[in-house]
Amino acid sequence: MSSRLIGVGVGPGDPELVTVKGVNALRAADVVVVPVMDTGERGRAEATVLHYVPAEKVVRVVFALNERTDRARREAAWDAAGERVAALLRDHGAVAFATIGDPNVYSTFTYLAQTVAESVPGTIVETVPGITAMQDLAARSGAVLTEGTEPLTLVPVTAGAAVLKDALAGPGTVVAYKFGRQAGEVAEALRETGRIGDAVWGSALGLPEESVRPAAELDGTPLPYLSTLIAPPRRDGGRGGKL
Repeated sequence: MSSRLIGVGVGPGDPELVTVKGVNALRAADVVVVPVMDTGERGRAEATVLHYVPAEKVVRVVFALNERTDRARREAAWDAAGERVAALLRDHGAVAFATIGDPNVYSTFTYLAQTVAESVPGTIVETVPGITAMQDLAARSGAVLTEGTEPLTLVPVTAGAAVLKDALAGPGTVVAYKFGRQAGEVAEALRETGRIGDAVWGSALGLPEESVRPAAELDGTPLPYLSTLIAPPRRDGGRGGKL
């Protein structure tokens, strides 16, 4: 039988936001892999998974999730993680990989699947979608992501504040991920483009330390790395004005 690697999106941190299909996939797998940083602390994916499967079924695999400067170290960590998961597939056959958010949106699962597919030929790779941070922030803040014909632009600020500024100068809603360390530059870009008034940011969504605040309160103080920003466009046309 072919080995199966299933990327399961477990949402932004609130265990109640894991889909029924996601829970079923986690429970049906022989092993559930969760990514951890090399510092060893429990991450959001692991904490969420433990609400649904016993700890003895969970395997922690180290990823250099916070490595952005040393490419060789990052690649070595991905290779080691891929080999660990490949070994689990050879031993068990069905392995689920839990990732925060969605496995097809800025997820470490993408790199893992590429590595494993080369190590274990014939592996069937599947994904189970998960709730994203922008959806959760929209629900918790009351921000409307899109109306009518508005586009939606998702920007990782790790690509640079200039990329965000270009997006903010365009139409529709702009969502920024991973902007916490560049909060000052993000606030400046929002002010320069006239977008700060209706923008909102959030971090640790669904967790005890959750923070959801107006972007106008950004003062340049660094925020948690996994912070999310929603900057809606001006909507002056009344109900249905964007149709």
